[in-house]
Amino acid sequence: MLTVSNYHYIRNNFDTKYPSIFGVTPLKFKEQLLLLQNEGDIIKPKELLNDINGVLQSPENKFLITFDDGLKEQFDFAIPILDELDIQAIFFVNSMNHQEKKVSTVHKIHLLRSIISTAEFLEKIHKVEGFSFSNSEKDKAEATYIYDDKNSAVLKYILNFKLTFIQQEEIVKELFEIYFNEDEVLDSLYMSEYHIKELAKINCLGSHTHSHCPLGLQTSDVIKFELENSKTFLEKLTNSKIEMVSYPYGTPETCTNEVADFAKEEGYKLGFTTKRGKNTFTENQLLLNRFDCNDLPGGKNYR
Repeated sequence: MLTVSNYHYIRNNFDTKYPSIFGVTPLKFKEQLLLLQNEGDIIKPKELLNDINGVLQSPENKFLITFDDGLKEQFDFAIPILDELDIQAIFFVNSMNHQEKKVSTVHKIHLLRSIISTAEFLEKIHKVEGFSFSNSEKDKAEATYIYDDKNSAVLKYILNFKLTFIQQEEIVKELFEIYFNEDEVLDSLYMSEYHIKELAKINCLGSHTHSHCPLGLQTSDVIKFELENSKTFLEKLTNSKIEMVSYPYGTPETCTNEVADFAKEEGYKLGFTTKRGKNTFTENQLLLNRFDCNDLPGGKNYR
């Protein structure tokens, strides 16, 4: 049995004008790892790859630690703690940040929402020609983003799933350029190529696709490109094999059977969603469940 705990941001201070970036502090991260060690073995990524079926079929609870987005703070704050506790994690990186020198739209959104209000953001969106949002979609938004207030959940759902990619890019790009310098954000937010190479040396590197788009909502050609390009880029950069992928957003709409099939065709052995749940031998190994760290022992929402 495999339980996967996923993380994004890890920093000492999350204070912003409008709270929008959530994560764990280094202290809370270490405390949670110690709690998880009491619940079962925390296995290394390579151990999982070498015995996938054995881990999934085992009656014993095994844990895997994962990080999405390839953020520099993960290397700065998480790695020292992992090393101290003799634990490894798998870090999933997007290739666009390094190949195209662009900030992922999802991170532009996080940064913008930290300095402008949800109401201001929604006002901008409602001006898009032909835009509408039903009550059933509002319910879906709240179910998807259970840790956010209603308006924030609606905003995140609209940005991530409702708008076309072109609409989203146009709205976010216009606002982002007013408040931020993209080159400065790139340098401060993401791991360097050196960091990525270091992770590959210890078998702790995976793909988070190319541009962090919701794969299941894209055409087959785009899905294939996102999975293939990131894998090829990371393998060439690090001279290593990339066999794990985590799907951006990770919801059922974004992690379809078609996406899993493409991932398998591209040579990935394991794929991770954000569907909550433990994994047994009955799971599709390209659509494995993954808990947000807040839903596990030591997390702020754990009951």
